[in-house]
Amino acid sequence: MTPTPLSPYLPLAVVLLLAGGMAMLIPQITTRLGPRRPSAIKSTSFEAGSESSGPARQRFAVKFYVVALLFIVFDVEAVFLYPWAVNFKALGWFGYVEMLIFAVTLVVGLIYIWKKGALDWES
Repeated sequence: MTPTPLSPYLPLAVVLLLAGGMAMLIPQITTRLGPRRPSAIKSTSFEAGSESSGPARQRFAVKFYVVALLFIVFDVEAVFLYPWAVNFKALGWFGYVEMLIFAVTLVVGLIYIWKKGALDWES
């Protein structure tokens, strides 16, 4: 059999088809076979670890948004570590020093927001 230009992508296509099939099949199986025991407690709305109270348009504390933004910032910056780790040997000492500066900047920022109380949920 002569290989075609697309033959290296066959395993990827199989994995994607399997993943798509599982994504459609598992919810169907759990819906049909899962237990159905509705109760008043299960029917109440629940979000973020506390009971719903007040109007839907109530204001949230700014700290909620600050923590969400900080999570996104540190999560996105953690993504930069993967390409660096893959190219670690090729980058040499220059890449190591650059990442060290990057990591120190992150740690200093984390210490700053920690000292400012942005991660403190009590108040």
